[in-house]
Amino acid sequence: MRRAAATVFFLALACGAAGAGTDNWRFDTGNDGLVTASVYATNKLITGGGALSYSPVLTIACRADGEPAWTEWLQLNDAVSASRKITMSITIDGDNKFDESWSVGTRGRLLMRDGAEAIKRLVPANRLLLSWRFGLLSGRGQADFDLAGFGEAVRQIAGNCKTDPP
Repeated sequence: MRRAAATVFFLALACGAAGAGTDNWRFDTGNDGLVTASVYATNKLITGGGALSYSPVLTIACRADGEPAWTEWLQLNDAVSASRKITMSITIDGDNKFDESWSVGTRGRLLMRDGAEAIKRLVPANRLLLSWRFGLLSGRGQADFDLAGFGEAVRQIAGNCKTDPP
């Protein structure tokens, strides 16, 4: 009986340790074949005149039969004033900051970047800091993400998407 209890305990620990890497990630598979993994920012943005706060959400996605196969996006509650493209400042693991152009989506509340390169560069990373301008007079937004389990999340959605990870 003790041996059985010890075996169950050991298996529970092993399974917990195996899944612990993606505990902060939320996975979803849509009816349209889009497979996603999302994580909340560790910081909050203030909205509604300072009355409310929220955490932006970073999502990585793949579509088995789509082009582009890989996409990442940042979901906001407040809209940016840009209409097509926005300059996003990116810092990975505290290294040098660089800028790149992201597309502005649904009502200015979705900032997107297509392609496997952006996802591939994050696989070995631990931390991602994104910064952008809400508008000319509205200041900057910033989202800080703990990327623990990112590589595992990419492998999991690639498997569900039946494609190779970037």
